[in-house]
Amino acid sequence: MALSGNHSAKVAGRGLSSREVEKLLKKHGQNVFEKGKKISPVGIFASQFKDILTIILVVSTLLSLLMGEMTEAIAIILIILLNAIMGFIQEYRTEKTLDALKNMAAPMAHVIRDGSPAEVRASDIVPGDVVLLEAGDRVPSDAMIIDSADMQADESLLTGESLPVEKTAGFTGDAGRVFMGTMITRGRGKAVTESTGMSTEMGKIAGILSSIEDSETPLQKRLAELGKFIAIGCLAVCAVVTVTGILRGEPVMNMIITGISLAVAAVPEGLPAIVTIALALGVGRMLKRNALIRRLPAVETLGCATVICSDKTGTLTENRMTVRRIVTPSHTVEVEAGKNGADFISDGKKITPTSTPELKLTLETGVICNNARFIAGHEERIDGDPTEGALLMSARRAGININSLNLKARRIAELPFDSDRKCMSVIVQDGGTRRLYVKGAPDIIMDKCTRASVRGGEVLFSSDLKHTMTAANDAMADSALRVLAFAYKDLPSGSENATPALEKNLIFLGLEGMMDPPRREVYGAVRKCVRAGIKTVMITGDHKKTAAAVARELGILRGNAMVVTGSELDTMSDEQLKRIAPKTAVFARVSPAHKLRIVKAFKKNGNVVAMTGDGVNDAPAVKEADIGVSMGLTGTDVTKEASAVILLDDNFASMVSAVEEGRVIYGNIRKFIRYLLSCNIGEVLTMFVGMLMGLPVVLTPIQILWVNLVTDGFPAIALGLEPPDDDVMERGPRGAKESVFSNGLAGMMIFRGCVIGLCTLGAFVTAFKYGGLSAARTSAFLTLVTVQLIHVFECKSETKNIFHIKFFNNPMLVFAVLVSAALILAAVYIPFMRQIFGTVALDAGQLLWVGAYSMIGPIVSAIIFRGKKK
Repeated sequence: MALSGNHSAKVAGRGLSSREVEKLLKKHGQNVFEKGKKISPVGIFASQFKDILTIILVVSTLLSLLMGEMTEAIAIILIILLNAIMGFIQEYRTEKTLDALKNMAAPMAHVIRDGSPAEVRASDIVPGDVVLLEAGDRVPSDAMIIDSADMQADESLLTGESLPVEKTAGFTGDAGRVFMGTMITRGRGKAVTESTGMSTEMGKIAGILSSIEDSETPLQKRLAELGKFIAIGCLAVCAVVTVTGILRGEPVMNMIITGISLAVAAVPEGLPAIVTIALALGVGRMLKRNALIRRLPAVETLGCATVICSDKTGTLTENRMTVRRIVTPSHTVEVEAGKNGADFISDGKKITPTSTPELKLTLETGVICNNARFIAGHEERIDGDPTEGALLMSARRAGININSLNLKARRIAELPFDSDRKCMSVIVQDGGTRRLYVKGAPDIIMDKCTRASVRGGEVLFSSDLKHTMTAANDAMADSALRVLAFAYKDLPSGSENATPALEKNLIFLGLEGMMDPPRREVYGAVRKCVRAGIKTVMITGDHKKTAAAVARELGILRGNAMVVTGSELDTMSDEQLKRIAPKTAVFARVSPAHKLRIVKAFKKNGNVVAMTGDGVNDAPAVKEADIGVSMGLTGTDVTKEASAVILLDDNFASMVSAVEEGRVIYGNIRKFIRYLLSCNIGEVLTMFVGMLMGLPVVLTPIQILWVNLVTDGFPAIALGLEPPDDDVMERGPRGAKESVFSNGLAGMMIFRGCVIGLCTLGAFVTAFKYGGLSAARTSAFLTLVTVQLIHVFECKSETKNIFHIKFFNNPMLVFAVLVSAALILAAVYIPFMRQIFGTVALDAGQLLWVGAYSMIGPIVSAIIFRGKKK
């Protein structure tokens, strides 16, 4: 709710009165986010039963009950409920997104009301409230600053910029305003509330989030396609077999029951459960690689990602300012990551900075003229300004004892940094010397210097030397480094007051350039993405030069790839953005709305988009992406709730590992779909062709259901545990619209299903000729299962035949096959089970025929598909 009129001047001194607050609260409402349209838990649960495969399973359950098959019906009901419960849990958690965003606001706030400071609930802040802010406070509303003292705010969760932003009273634009949810990192101030609730910048993000509709994942689309195919097939099979049998003179009721049994068997009722189990097992493996999956379909979707849109700050970079280069009049030193923290390299050689006087004094000045400190017990964590923290860290890595130095150089006075002087000064007493240390903007500091420290002595800070140092500063700025200059001078022993008048005739020391550096492990992860055909795109709120420098260093910005800014995006239509998106590697200075447009543009180009992020500003794009990925350590709650995957170590490399795991899982899903449908095709053809040949009913309904139960479960689940192929990340990503039956899988399934059916019929005809109907059905029963259990090993690879695969690299598959074989043999050789299933014990000769027909399939497949062997 926006503040109207010229209210700020009126309330600046005394704040609002209690009566004014009451009126404004009634007019504008509480300072909270609107609740989106809530879906009841019952509605979420009911929605789990809408997909076609689940509907088929429900119908199958009713048919099983009509046939008196209680065991089959109970098994299917349990499968349906398991899937529904898991889906319910996942979807219910996504409804917490806006609640998490709401909780980002400060629970309490300090204001001036009725002329006095008061602490109130942040939800009760109204337009016109005067808010008191100091370091450590979370801003409760969007507000205009009316008074400030050296105040800075961390706005990274809104803008993506890693550095705190100066906030000053009287400035127009963002420099003179603070925003809800951001954190004050330094100084103090007062601000008049302009906007609350949904009218704040964070509220607008909440509005964007609530307007984004969830879309189906590629796996959900493929399973829906498969479900429709199976539904049509089942109805056709049931009708054709039943009618064919009746026309042949078989008893009507027997043929109806047989047709229904075959239809039930043709439905791979284990498929939804096996897909769920495969995804759940993948979740466990990903967790070991620091990727927590919040929504199961995301596991498979990761595997077909073609574009990864990554936030820069905290995702590709460390989200910590680090000194990368030090330049003095006599040395240029590169600071590189090393085994012990950092290596200092000059002229290609490692050096010890403390052995060079001006380098040592430059680093010491960065410590002395500094208000940041290390947090006790946390050597890598800084309390204070990130830039000053970088100076402390570089000095410590150079071998300087920070605590000893601060005890030795006792501070007498300080002249804080301000935006007019653009520098900070301190007076210290170091033994018998009283000295002024100064740090600040390079051009300002150099203008204040008359001499320079060079190799332990002093020289005139000539125009040539100044030009050299200015060029060094410009070079660092072009490399997206933030540069500070350092200087000092000795003072008379009585000097105690730090005034701007002292900041002249200084002795120049050097420059330190710093940036938020890329994570070391990201380099290899980006290269792996390139080999896997995945485009990595940086999307950041940071400056164009900074973003381009980091992207170029990581290998994201290569060749003729473009860098596009938010202001340029504002001039583009969605169609223009769609056209330039494939050519663009970096989007800089972008807003949350820009990020959303970028993700949509890549999706319109047919890409499967993964979006990584940590701040609130990333949440809308994270939710819009096909696969949203948030950071577990630095990520905000709202982004975590909007995402499908959380990286527990905030490591981009873990994201790439998750993509690899996703590819493995999808490959395994294809394997058991191939197995299940090949076997079901074989079962249907066995019955249907037998009818056409004028044979007796080949298998009884209970035999069909037992085969289905024994072969559809454990072996298919075990295929989901197949280890990855060696080249899984050397292939390009599959197409977003690629069918689950692509690359010849449908042909393989139909061919192998025909072979299964014909082998089973061969065994039936042979046994029927020499041993009668019961022996024939038993032979067909055993052959059908044996052929399927052999075929499960063929399904381990789409490029190798059974004679070239590794049989024992998946122990669970071997175990599952042995269990299934034991169950089918029990139905033949245990007397009471023979009575249930109508089987007879086969002699050695009959078993040899079963074995012979069972081996025809793999031999024929090896001959037909020998060209695919690797």
